[in-house]
Amino acid sequence: MRRLMVLEGLDGSGKSTQFERILMRFQKEGKAVRGISFPDYNEPSSALVRMYLDGELGDSATEVNAYAASSFYAVDRYASFVRHWKKDYEAGTWILSARYTTSNLIYQMAKLPREQWEEYLTWLLDYEYKRLALPRPDRVIFLDVPLEISQDLLLSRYGGDASKKDLHERDNRYLRQCRECALYAAERLGWEVIPCARDGCILPIDTITQEIWERL
Repeated sequence: MRRLMVLEGLDGSGKSTQFERILMRFQKEGKAVRGISFPDYNEPSSALVRMYLDGELGDSATEVNAYAASSFYAVDRYASFVRHWKKDYEAGTWILSARYTTSNLIYQMAKLPREQWEEYLTWLLDYEYKRLALPRPDRVIFLDVPLEISQDLLLSRYGGDASKKDLHERDNRYLRQCRECALYAAERLGWEVIPCARDGCILPIDTITQEIWERL
């Protein structure tokens, strides 16, 4: 049985922290598991992604159209799959991924008017899962954090230096649209949504980890 599990969330949602904690939990349980993360900045395949996020292809998140930007990320995933984790996946190893094709549904679909979301969703699933033959996730968990909280957490990560934010991270209006796209995709594709804040405060890290573990 093949198992591909994806953790999703907007920047600053605590996704990377939870990814590491869940990976350790699987290992502690004695399960064969491999962790992967996208974009894979250590590989040449992410070059166009880096150019895009650094603003070399346009000054705003919406200047590079959704289909072009989606291809940048998809090619990086394809190279990663073929070169690094295809054999493990086909052998039945559990694969835990921080971001995946699902991120295009959040960050690139947000560039389109709502009446085009379904058309884009259909195109993307066909492109990545059929044309590129990337595996479909068996489970997707979206960590839902209000933008105000995630932006505070993100700023703390950068030591209060907002200039370190990438093209996506510095556009709050765009990020609000991304959250709407995430909830739309979650309903449409059956993602698990975990509310990670209550009464304006982020929940304890352990509480969120346990909720993710139980869902998986």
